[in-house]
Amino acid sequence: MLCTYSDHKTHDVVPLKEKYVGIKAKLGKTEAEIQQMIQKRQLKIQEIKHSVELSEEDADREIADGVQVFTALKESVERSQAELIDTIKEKQRKMEKQAEGFIKELEQEISELKKRSAEVEQLSQSEDHFHVLQSFTSLNAAPPTKDWTQFF
Repeated sequence: MLCTYSDHKTHDVVPLKEKYVGIKAKLGKTEAEIQQMIQKRQLKIQEIKHSVELSEEDADREIADGVQVFTALKESVERSQAELIDTIKEKQRKMEKQAEGFIKELEQEISELKKRSAEVEQLSQSEDHFHVLQSFTSLNAAPPTKDWTQFF
């Protein structure tokens, strides 16, 4: 069938119903393709959401593991710090005890030296020649003392 318009004589004419049925078929096919595209994208959304959930679970697990490692490390450092402090304090206590012993010895030596000094002073004031000569020998010798140059 040809078009009846004067300048369209070379065109084929298709009945409206036939054209309608053809277009309806194409629309059905297009709709099916669109629905398939929608389903594929919805499936992709589900895959992405599932992947995000798995990633979140992995991240939570990694965080928990990391926190556990750092907690153990922190506790170890704190234990080491406490041990170091205890060691230093114990060393200080020993040093103080040793120093107290040295001070006690020095004070005893000072006391003996003061006693000797008083005896020497008293002897130097004496007018008894025999007593001075007799006592000088024992007072002239230095009393036994420790050499403190090696301490502290």
